[in-house]
Amino acid sequence: MTLTEPTRIIALRHGQTAWNSDARIQGHLDIPLDDTGRWQAGRAAQALADEQIDAIYASDLARAADTARAIAQAHGRPLILEPGLRERHFGSFQGQTFAQVEAEQPEVALRWRKRDPDFAPPDGGESLARLHERIRRVTGEIAARHPGEQIVLVAHGGVMDLLYRLATGQGLLAPRTWALGNAAINRLLWTPEGLSLVGWSDVRHLESGSLDESTT
Repeated sequence: MTLTEPTRIIALRHGQTAWNSDARIQGHLDIPLDDTGRWQAGRAAQALADEQIDAIYASDLARAADTARAIAQAHGRPLILEPGLRERHFGSFQGQTFAQVEAEQPEVALRWRKRDPDFAPPDGGESLARLHERIRRVTGEIAARHPGEQIVLVAHGGVMDLLYRLATGQGLLAPRTWALGNAAINRLLWTPEGLSLVGWSDVRHLESGSLDESTT
């Protein structure tokens, strides 16, 4: 096989957590799946049971790793944890609700809401521009190891958003019109030229609605 053969990517956001339900910002905080999230992970594993999967990668945060672990166990494959697939670091925003941030730091929250690519949340937060470059680089590095194969990537809402933007050419400032549901199945192709979109937000395996991305 050569690196010119495309890598097929199945990308999923992690299952639901209690903080998703509370609209609380998780970022790099290690919040576990709730009961619904564990159910969603199991349903995703069932939906992918008949797929040929050559490798399974996940963010090392528990909500993503445990979602991916259900898929790995169903396929008898090892799970490869990749810290580069982590959610955006939200600095001092982490642990707060969106409403709290807007009430306590309205000017800062406005820059965030406007998707200023260079804005980084206080106390070590990551800008959208840096996150964009991290996800582009890490996804390319992973995919390049698997030419002609199909892999699974399990990560976070902010990561899924950037994968969609990278695959469709949408800029960081473009309003989001695509869903980022918990445990939805998204499909992409990677070549050395970049990503392209195959299918997005397949939730047929979920019998009840999944939360859209609002608390990454």
